[in-house]
Amino acid sequence: MADDTRFHHGSVPADARPIIHMEDITKHFGNVIALNGVTFDVTPGECHCLLGDNGAGKSTFIKTMSGVHKPNSGQIFFEGKPLSFDSPREAMEAGIATVFQDLAMIPLMSVTRNFFMGREPTKGKGLTRRFDIDRANEITMEEMRRMGINLRAPDQAVGTLSGGERQTVAIARAVYFGAKVLILDEPTSALGVRQTSNVLSTIDRVRKQGVGVVFISHNVRHAMAVGDRFTVLNRGQTLGTAVRDEITATELQDLMAGGQELAQLEGSLGGTV
Repeated sequence: MADDTRFHHGSVPADARPIIHMEDITKHFGNVIALNGVTFDVTPGECHCLLGDNGAGKSTFIKTMSGVHKPNSGQIFFEGKPLSFDSPREAMEAGIATVFQDLAMIPLMSVTRNFFMGREPTKGKGLTRRFDIDRANEITMEEMRRMGINLRAPDQAVGTLSGGERQTVAIARAVYFGAKVLILDEPTSALGVRQTSNVLSTIDRVRKQGVGVVFISHNVRHAMAVGDRFTVLNRGQTLGTAVRDEITATELQDLMAGGQELAQLEGSLGGTV
């Protein structure tokens, strides 16, 4: 299946230059090979979906792209230049933002406080310098509107928002603070149909602003709703990359399932397959 002509590693439109490009990345933890030669990239305004079941290596992939882990081998290029992040902060400052499933939000705090989280606008100087709450509220309301959500009030507690709305706060926050690449870790996994639809609409809005979106998921249908390219990850290896309109949801699902079945067969036969 991976030899299908629709699958081609590292393929991007001829006129699109990747924001981030991972080339033949390996990551080991002792004797465990978490990533084994992964090549992946994302271009401005593209949603590139990374699909895989539990244990495929998605978490290690996220942490390697976002500066938490250093690869054992391979190279990461950012805007065409070889790059090695020493910390997630360095990756964030370069423009790589990750929205994890837990969202890193404080439920009892307002949407505005969660939106800025240590990067609040201020007014005044010296001893009179203070948090400019009016400006912060105005920015929060406007940025959420741009993502299709009209808050009741900026001082509304984040805990009163739906799961989809909280996802949107996290995404809007990342984009406002300069994300060039947005890594979304299973953003729809715990959501109902309507909330999922809202988050997928948010992803579409972000993509249209020129941000490269890396959508990590095990849900093929959610990925197909917004994805431009689809890469399947299995046991730390990519099985290939497919372009939108050149593969169906059923074929993608079969590729994911087939890779999993092959892995189980290898295990039961002692790796002779």
